Amino acid sequence: MRILLVEDEENIRDVVSLNLEMESYEVVCTNNGRDAIRLFQQQHFDLIILDVMLPEMDGFQVCEQIRLTNMAIPVIFLTAKDTPGDRISGLKRGADDYLTKPFMLEELLLRVQNLIRRTSKSQENTPEIVEFGGNRVNFATFEAEGFAGKFILTKKEAMLLKLLIDRKGEVVSRQQILQSVWGYDVFPSTRTIDNFILKFRRNFEHDSRNPIHFFSIRGIGYKFVE
Repeated sequence: MRILLVEDEENIRDVVSLNLEMESYEVVCTNNGRDAIRLFQQQHFDLIILDVMLPEMDGFQVCEQIRLTNMAIPVIFLTAKDTPGDRISGLKRGADDYLTKPFMLEELLLRVQNLIRRTSKSQENTPEIVEFGGNRVNFATFEAEGFAGKFILTKKEAMLLKLLIDRKGEVVSRQQILQSVWGYDVFPSTRTIDNFILKFRRNFEHDSRNPIHFFSIRGIGYKFVE
């Protein structure tokens, strides 16, 4: 089993990594959020242990971006942010567990073991299918079916669509879309995001000129309504 450990405190990173390896886990470590996304995209992991306060991209943003493409991998927040609001924020972004510092190593190891056991028994290959307004999207295969017929989403289209659906009823800012879908290295123009929304309307709306699902909020961002 492979674990991605994202922790910027060297002493904690070393102790946790050592103890995980003593339990026969293979551990890959990094100390900042951007590298965590890169490693996640390039390698296979069975679980992620994630700090919140990280350089370049915080743990909440990392978790949110991971969840746009993978809902199955277990994520544990290991952080000094210990208010009820912090815990709720982490769980809302898709974390499976939330452990605050200082912590007992035995408890962390037990939580890791339980999460890996639970997910290994689950049907991870079951496609994640979302239906709304007569439309159907399979985020596992990127296959979609709308009023314009069947088509295949690109990876970026699927990530943007999933972000909007996950935040249904909320206005998602352009900055949030840039961070979650495109990351920090490539910033598309507003026109690029608008074109994605226009495509969603063409494929998923009865009348693309009078949308009921996908809205552009001028000067603010974009919103999905089920």
